[in-house]
Amino acid sequence: MTPEPALDAPYVVIGETHVARRVCASLHQRGCEVVHLVAPGDEELRSAMTQQPRGVAVLLHDDVAALRYALASAHIDPAAELVVTIFDQTVADQLVRLLPRCHVTSPAQLAAASLVASCLAPDALAIRRTGAEASALRRSGEDLVEASWVLGRRARWHARVGRVAGQLRPHDTGSRILFAGLAGLLAVLLGDWAWLTLAAGHASAEAFHEAARVVATVGPATAEGEPRRYLLVSALAMLVTVVLTATFTAGLVDRLLGPRLVGLVGARALPRSGHVVVVGLGQVGLRLCQELQRLGVAVVGVERDPHAPNLRLARTLRVPVVIAHGGDRAVLERVRLHRAQALAAVGSDDLDNIAVAVAAHGVAPGTRVVLRAGEHEAIAETRSLLPLGTTRDVTGLSTTYVVARLLGIPATTVVAGQDDADYLAVPDVGFVPWPTSPREQCCHVV
Repeated sequence: MTPEPALDAPYVVIGETHVARRVCASLHQRGCEVVHLVAPGDEELRSAMTQQPRGVAVLLHDDVAALRYALASAHIDPAAELVVTIFDQTVADQLVRLLPRCHVTSPAQLAAASLVASCLAPDALAIRRTGAEASALRRSGEDLVEASWVLGRRARWHARVGRVAGQLRPHDTGSRILFAGLAGLLAVLLGDWAWLTLAAGHASAEAFHEAARVVATVGPATAEGEPRRYLLVSALAMLVTVVLTATFTAGLVDRLLGPRLVGLVGARALPRSGHVVVVGLGQVGLRLCQELQRLGVAVVGVERDPHAPNLRLARTLRVPVVIAHGGDRAVLERVRLHRAQALAAVGSDDLDNIAVAVAAHGVAPGTRVVLRAGEHEAIAETRSLLPLGTTRDVTGLSTTYVVARLLGIPATTVVAGQDDADYLAVPDVGFVPWPTSPREQCCHVV
């Protein structure tokens, strides 16, 4: 039988992420001893685990590495409290199946409810979906009250209109070339058909056949009987068709060979109104898009890295993604920010998010802005960013949950508060306030 860890046993934190550093600092603030390992080898991990730690936190960006450390830690000391952050839901489910005592979550999962509420209902602290229904958490005096929530009728109407209006709308150079070539070919076809039916008196079917031959650059079938004026016009039309066909083909090839992150029709077409613009498709941004879609809200993703790993997942989730810098005014105008419900700047760099928020206020001052901030060293207090929009400290939320779990509190989720405290959801207790984690870094990782 494995002995229980001593009360003075240390906590083991693995990783050099922002969450790992703040978890270490928060435990130190509570007078706990912490063994902080960045990327330990087998012997280093075994040496730390032989101290019978009270808890182990594996806080990495790499799901595979996190899975490996979690399995190794549980194998060495099955009694230690184990908290792991894994983004991929399939990997997380398998880890829970293998290690029932392991608590698996991710910063994106923990922050999603607070970010969704900031985008759709500023008076709510969180909007989360449980089963087929959604509920909103609001403050009522000193207490928090959770009630059912549905998207407003006006917002649903704008979302439907925006989806319909976004169909067959060119969004980039390749799409514009494709539509220009196609429109030109149709104009030549209809113009030739109208000439033959109205001026020459041909039957509609015969005129269409003659017009199609002109567009195909094989010439009219009855050229001998046609007036010279029509022969000249049809010859010019065939020359123009050669250029239009090349234009259409170039646009079509670009669509077929390109990443096709935005569709011309269907769910991945760019909506024109009632949507939410999500800038930064990291783990947090992708999970936010997913939660908004589940609530029936159209989303548009903006990602500046064309090789970002989550673009493949975004395409699978049918999230339209524009490859561009979210701080560019032209990009924000292209995604119709002035007709959107909100913009969420949730990239991994706080300074980039601030730049996006400033640009968004310049393009659409009336649009709601949600800002992810709290990780950068230069930003010590997110309340100073309130004029730019609603700020959410994703790292702080993750730190609150991980520390509570390590200390033995059976929290299920965490919600961003409006003061100097977050709220932990504890079974049979409800939402309890928890002081925000310290912003200073730990002394182990520089």
